[in-house]
Amino acid sequence: MSEKRTEIGAIGEFGLIERLNEQIKIRQKGTLKGIGDDAAVLDAGDMVKVVTTDLLLEGVHFDLSYAPLHHLGFKAVAVNISDVAAMNAIPTQITVSIALSNRFSVEAVEAIYAGINAAAEQYNVDVIGGDTTSSRSGLVISVTAIGEVEKGKEVYRSGAKENDIVCVTGDLGAALIGLQVLEREKEVYMANPNMQPELDKYSYVTSRQLKPDARMDIIHELRDLEVVPTSMMDISDGLASELFHICKQSKVGVTIYEDKLPIDKQTFDTAVEFNMDPITCVLNGGEDYELLFTIDQKDFDKLEKHPDIHFIGHITKEDSGKFLVTKSETAVELKAQGWVHFNQK
Repeated sequence: MSEKRTEIGAIGEFGLIERLNEQIKIRQKGTLKGIGDDAAVLDAGDMVKVVTTDLLLEGVHFDLSYAPLHHLGFKAVAVNISDVAAMNAIPTQITVSIALSNRFSVEAVEAIYAGINAAAEQYNVDVIGGDTTSSRSGLVISVTAIGEVEKGKEVYRSGAKENDIVCVTGDLGAALIGLQVLEREKEVYMANPNMQPELDKYSYVTSRQLKPDARMDIIHELRDLEVVPTSMMDISDGLASELFHICKQSKVGVTIYEDKLPIDKQTFDTAVEFNMDPITCVLNGGEDYELLFTIDQKDFDKLEKHPDIHFIGHITKEDSGKFLVTKSETAVELKAQGWVHFNQK
């Protein structure tokens, strides 16, 4: 009798995480939160420590034909710092592990670490260790980030309440569109190596893909304004997907408005050029690393005039569902396509 075989693509990344989490038992009373949020949360007296890890794999998360090594090192740190920010914490230390094939020179590795060190300086964190090993299948970078926040001010995905206001930072969809541009230019180059890539007019969207910036500036500003979000995530898998996580963990519904969704003009114009719907890019594009959070209505006045925080909707009762109200004032059920990590072949 053959063993039952379930393809990972059939349940997806989050289904896999849930399956594995069912087998895990928390044994230490100092572990306040394990799997299931942007970072784990550990008791540290008057403070809590947050810990998060991300892997970047060549051929899955980046393509060295267009990703500069310096940018890659910076991005590996930034995506982890973004998870620390999503817990309302301040990053303090990182560890960096790297697996290399023999095609990398010492100078190439130094270029990656130049990016890592630039990010460490920008986010004011210490590089305190890691591991280096050989790889037979390309470059792998794994970063673990540690941060801290005053106990009681850490923010989970599970705290959103009915009538809370839904906020996002920056603009969305740019990283996905930047990836489309880079992939197209790569194909042009592969067909004719004498063709120079035309990236100047796409500088914003390509930079959002190659060198994203964790929104620690917003975390510091929220602290200065004495605003503690009721729930928060970073937008790595797409706005709709992250909204679904908050709704599931907070046991709420949500309504957002198309005319409130922030999109940069270059993102919009380039999406149209690629025959892609700009709003679909905003809802389902991954890797923007902006912050999605909810606030109590009493905090609205403190953030109302902030130039880079956008109020896109509100939290509803769980049985009200999840909806996007279009510009024509039609309520459309929100779909979360998100970033698919395990495609079925």
